[in-house]
Amino acid sequence: MSIVESEKLTDSEPDRIPVVPSAPMANGDSIPTAFDPRQLRAGRLERLRAMMAEQGYAALVLFDPNNQRYATGSRNMFGYFLRNSTRYIYVPLEGPIILFEYPGSAHISTWLETIDEARTSKVVWSAVNQRDNLSSDPFGVEIAELIREHGRGNRKVGLDRCALNLARSLEAQGLDVFDCMQDTLHCRRIKTPEEIACLAQSMAASEASVAEVEAAIKPGVTENELFAIMYGEVIRGGGEFIETRLLNSGPRTNPWFHEASDRKIRPGELVALDTDTIGCHGYYSDFSRTFHVGPGRPSAYQRELYRMAYDQVHHNMGILKPGMTYREISEQAWKIPERFLDRRYPSIIHGVGMHGETPLVAHHMDFDRFSSDGVLEPGMVVSVESYIGEVGGADGVKLEEEVLITDTGIAKLSRYPFNEALLGREF
Repeated sequence: MSIVESEKLTDSEPDRIPVVPSAPMANGDSIPTAFDPRQLRAGRLERLRAMMAEQGYAALVLFDPNNQRYATGSRNMFGYFLRNSTRYIYVPLEGPIILFEYPGSAHISTWLETIDEARTSKVVWSAVNQRDNLSSDPFGVEIAELIREHGRGNRKVGLDRCALNLARSLEAQGLDVFDCMQDTLHCRRIKTPEEIACLAQSMAASEASVAEVEAAIKPGVTENELFAIMYGEVIRGGGEFIETRLLNSGPRTNPWFHEASDRKIRPGELVALDTDTIGCHGYYSDFSRTFHVGPGRPSAYQRELYRMAYDQVHHNMGILKPGMTYREISEQAWKIPERFLDRRYPSIIHGVGMHGETPLVAHHMDFDRFSSDGVLEPGMVVSVESYIGEVGGADGVKLEEEVLITDTGIAKLSRYPFNEALLGREF
């Protein structure tokens, strides 16, 4: 089987294939792009259970669709279960993994070697039908029975997301209930080689979608039309959805976080976007670019903003290395000129995996408010952020790169080109 053929596989379809070793890209990049889906699932589950042993959990009951996918590769109606926490997976430290599924849909996951058994969820439709008081006890009794059977006397159970009544039902059965979300996110901070391959594939597809957007930028097109192009290309490229609508133009580039609208783009303006894409294999692709709308040249002010954002991203990429603490990153980061401080981006870097993950490193003046200290480690993937805009300014510039922390420094996952005209190199 060729590398190209192996890349067509997803972790949501049955795969009976030989192991395909990771291989470098054709251009000599060291980041792998091919992987074995079974090894992807096995490596993630191994890391999760190692965390469980370290933290003393007998079992986890996972309601969050990202954690469910991390633990097993199982995915079902992802957007629905992001808002409706009625599908759950029982993951014991030792013993069978049991999927509690939406009625009639277990067949999409039972082929997975990580799912040992499937049962119908005890809490499906419970809240919408005002049945929480009737479903809570059966849920608690069933999970408690499983933990007594497999937990060897350990009563500690972790819930990553669920209703208060379900936690109380487990406590009524004599279990010690803990919120395990921060533990699962901490576990997921280090990516396996197979995960890095997924991230590389997701990035390549996302870059293709941004190329289509850039090609479509012209006076008269609306922000929504550009966003529709990006979203459509994400789906065509094997991705799943975009978490945000961060595509804006002209005066809506400052301040940041304006969402795509029906505004028509005019000549001489900037168009800024952030991909925020749940892409191939359920892995995040997160980079940002700002473009100039022709005809004509960018203004001196637009070039000044762009150069500062470019310098901020590249300075901050340049200081990253394994063993560096988050506080050191904050202290050594590029110093934002005072007039742009009020509209600084909230983070210098943030983790990337199945979505924006651990860590989040804030600027030095915000560090104690938003961040906890930790250490960069090989295998982490982070996005390096910049937004440059000032109060009263006509424009703002958003740039961002995604990188892998290696044994010696970083390797770039994002490689979309920067705007030559805004860098002053085109003319």
